[in-house]
Amino acid sequence: MHRGRPYPIAFLLTSFDVGGTERQMVELMRRLDRDQFEVHVACFHRRGGLQDAVSGAVASVAHFPIHGFSRPATWRQALAFARWCQRIGARVVHTCELYSNIFGLPAAALAGVDVRIGNRRELVTPDKTQGQLACQRVAYRAAHAVVANSSAAAAQLAREHVPASKVRTIPNGVDCAAFAPVPRDPSRPRRRFVSVANLRQEKGHDTLLAAAVVVLRAHPDAEFLFVGNGALREPLRQQVRELGLENQIHFLGECADVAAVLSASDVFVLASRTEASPNSVLEAMAAGLPIVATRVGGIPELVESGATGLLVEPDRPEALASALLQLVDNPRMSDDFGRAARAAVTERFSFERMVAAFEHLYLTELARHAVGAEAGHELAAS
Repeated sequence: MHRGRPYPIAFLLTSFDVGGTERQMVELMRRLDRDQFEVHVACFHRRGGLQDAVSGAVASVAHFPIHGFSRPATWRQALAFARWCQRIGARVVHTCELYSNIFGLPAAALAGVDVRIGNRRELVTPDKTQGQLACQRVAYRAAHAVVANSSAAAAQLAREHVPASKVRTIPNGVDCAAFAPVPRDPSRPRRRFVSVANLRQEKGHDTLLAAAVVVLRAHPDAEFLFVGNGALREPLRQQVRELGLENQIHFLGECADVAAVLSASDVFVLASRTEASPNSVLEAMAAGLPIVATRVGGIPELVESGATGLLVEPDRPEALASALLQLVDNPRMSDDFGRAARAAVTERFSFERMVAAFEHLYLTELARHAVGAEAGHELAAS
């Protein structure tokens, strides 16, 4: 264990909006061992539902507003960020997604921060331009390590020619206690399906909606709950209205208590076209739900088809509907999958395991790259 005063570590986020990356990083910040790490956080936009969870748990919060990388003001903010890193004595800087990677890794190098850690928590998605991805590849050169949250994300880094020596894979975590299963009424049919995903094109809600039509023909009393917001909310709702399915397909928007929605559901479904490692799948597994999802990206690393759920190919509504109906018609199989999913996530994807892996990474990289700086660090603590 590290002796002396805790190492100052700075995280950089775009905002505190409620999203998968933000949730994972906020939980990491909150759970790091304070005997070893003094946690600071910086952001571009001081907004979002996770602000309160952060502000009371870290040593300081700093704000570096930017509005596009082509503006000269952005690079003035990067210099301000570098000065802030020096002022707090940051020994580690951990950037959390594409925008903070591009901005923060070079600035941390300019500041002479001992250890710079980048993130890769998604594959190639339509909302990122080739220019942005190219800038991120350049920024990764300033990192000592880039953390992928799945083997699929690590493979994407390899395709982008990030050296294998820099890539570390640390799977996402989940609070297993917060999503503990609740007893289900055995007399109620298992026909309530839930999907937790932003309403964006890559999440495949159009495929799910087409599959829902097939399921509802066989079981008109089935329900589909769509949790999440996004650009496709109104087009999807209009489609549901045109189909006359407003009573069976419900748009719940952004939910503060996803655990409660999961506990009131029977099957979790995700029809994504691309995923690195979806937190929603881990949360549903922790809630003891069987999973029906697409065989893309890092999903097969989470879901074992035939054991904890069923996997189908993307953009195949008929196959998706068939898998959903299989679980409706086989409640015993559904229960077995749910129990196995809960056991798998508890064993392999707890927050405790994730945090321990990041702490080991930080300390290992500090030992590797802070040669000569440690004496100064210990002197400052004396």
